[in-house]
Amino acid sequence: MKRFGEKLRALRTERGLSYRQIADILDIHFTYINKIEMGKRRPPANLIFKIAKFFGVSTDQLMDDELEL
Repeated sequence: MKRFGEKLRALRTERGLSYRQIADILDIHFTYINKIEMGKRRPPANLIFKIAKFFGVSTDQLMDDELEL
């Protein structure tokens, strides 16, 4: 789970989304996205599921540091 923020940033930038855009999509504050990407916060399970569904990846890919996107 240490690489979760790194993976989220990669998915977000790959789609050309800003912090504000992804925050609006996920219905959270944009600063929270920044904190997750910086590794300062860990997302709750329901947010992990939302992120996985939106980006079309598995929760395992997001959470397992050994798995790539």
